[in-house]
Amino acid sequence: MTDYPLVLGLDFGTDSCRAVIVDAKDGSTVSNYVSAYRRWSKGKYCEASENRFRQHPLDYIEAMQDSVKGALKQAPEGTAERIAGISAATTGSTPAAVDRTGMPLALLPAFSENPNAMFILWKDHTALKEAEEINKLSHSWSGTDYTKYEGGIYSSEWFWAKMLHVLREDKEVRKSAYSWMEHCDWMPALLTGNKDSLAVKRSRCAAGHKAMWHESFGGLPSNEFLVKLDPLLGGIRERLYKYTYTSDVPAGKLCREWADRLGLKEGIAVGVGALDAHMGAVGAGITVGSFVKVMGTSSCDMAVAEKGGFKTKKGEKLVKGICGQVDGSIMPGMIGLEAGQSAFGDIYAWFKDILSWPLKLISGLGGVDSDSAKKIAESVRNSILSELDKEAVKINPEESGVIAVDWLNGRRTPDANQALKGAIYGLTLGTNAPRIYRALVEATAFGTRRIAERFEEEGVPVDNIIAIGGVAKNSPFVVQTIADVMKKRIKVSASDQTVGLGAAMFAAVAGGIYRDIPEAQKAMECGFEAEYEPNESYAEIYDKLYNKYIRIGSFIEEEYRKSLERV
Repeated sequence: MTDYPLVLGLDFGTDSCRAVIVDAKDGSTVSNYVSAYRRWSKGKYCEASENRFRQHPLDYIEAMQDSVKGALKQAPEGTAERIAGISAATTGSTPAAVDRTGMPLALLPAFSENPNAMFILWKDHTALKEAEEINKLSHSWSGTDYTKYEGGIYSSEWFWAKMLHVLREDKEVRKSAYSWMEHCDWMPALLTGNKDSLAVKRSRCAAGHKAMWHESFGGLPSNEFLVKLDPLLGGIRERLYKYTYTSDVPAGKLCREWADRLGLKEGIAVGVGALDAHMGAVGAGITVGSFVKVMGTSSCDMAVAEKGGFKTKKGEKLVKGICGQVDGSIMPGMIGLEAGQSAFGDIYAWFKDILSWPLKLISGLGGVDSDSAKKIAESVRNSILSELDKEAVKINPEESGVIAVDWLNGRRTPDANQALKGAIYGLTLGTNAPRIYRALVEATAFGTRRIAERFEEEGVPVDNIIAIGGVAKNSPFVVQTIADVMKKRIKVSASDQTVGLGAAMFAAVAGGIYRDIPEAQKAMECGFEAEYEPNESYAEIYDKLYNKYIRIGSFIEEEYRKSLERV
């Protein structure tokens, strides 16, 4: 069936946008193309020392246009006419202030260079104070605890904390912001030509996990709660949304403007957006009992459960310390659960940057011209992690003596606390780079084990682990270490674009090609390219090291608590 419909999945990651054109018949990739965010790649609008990470909406627009056109150019002739649906997956919580029409303020001339008018990236931690206030009020006032479906702890990485921080900090943004919108909500609105911020179909995924939305609350937190939190939030609830939608629902149809700009047919279905990790979990084939780990700059760990399994004699089961449990967030009709680590691949990248520091001295050496110095530095920098993998795998974990804690960007789960810091313990004059690197990898594995244990403690089974993302594809050492630490088999998804494939599955349902996501998964699943069995001889060793990791982490938390008391 050469004329079987095609679908387009858009994957807006931290650094780039990838467009993946997929054959809806069997899930095979027709073509894909990735385009980096130009301003972001130059470090614009960000200040790492302040944990401020902002992205300009023009980066998303330009990268989407480039990636879609690039994918179409690489595809066979006639591909554009066969595409029947589009869905977008984005990072989150990544919100921005918008005007009445739903336009991000940074697209207006007066705000084009104002970071507070841009999308606040998921890993921006400038709202620590606001998150603490949300938690304190939620747990102490006489009304509903709006954090109870968010694991009981609200994070500075999420919607309300970020919004409140900007409203307090920037008077001009506060005056001009009519509403606020997640990146995954804005992309479908843009593509469908929606000019009414109140009419945008908001993502159940983002709203439930990041904005304390729940059907039993009547939607978002009450105006009474929000005003008590800060009078600046008075009335904002009515300018946001009441209803949310799962991502198998069409957000609308591709408008003429964006059909022309992307080279596609006008009127094809555009699905409701969702967070990238959640669509990636669907693309990886998540089912009950699966623990899908997205190994990227951060990590997201996801599971799904039948609704009936979350009902007890005392009422609804609430999983503590995770990033939320939401009806329909991953698989429509099921409870989606999210956890993760605020830094994963970023930890390895940080260590690479530390080791790369002397490379900038090359250009000052006599006899080395600037072009040669640049090539040498780039070559060395690009090979550091692969060489560290080769050396670290030779080290017996019992002999290393070094233990790290993976909170270099705070702790997302279990029990969010973005103010916590990482640590490396056990250094001696004999400690070298591969030993430190191994300890950092083991730390990310220990963090993963702690998350899985929390799921299991709360009655969520972790029967099989599926790994997706760049680290899973490129570092067998990392995946094997996690398998060893967790004492569980890990399967790596065969797709190089699992998030894009998941978005394509949602596009296939929104476009009417399949009835529901399970049917789309069955037809379009990609299978697995590798399996990692745990090394049984390391089991006892890693149990001991894991217990040390827990004790060191507890010490860090206690010191943080004491520092607050001293203040």
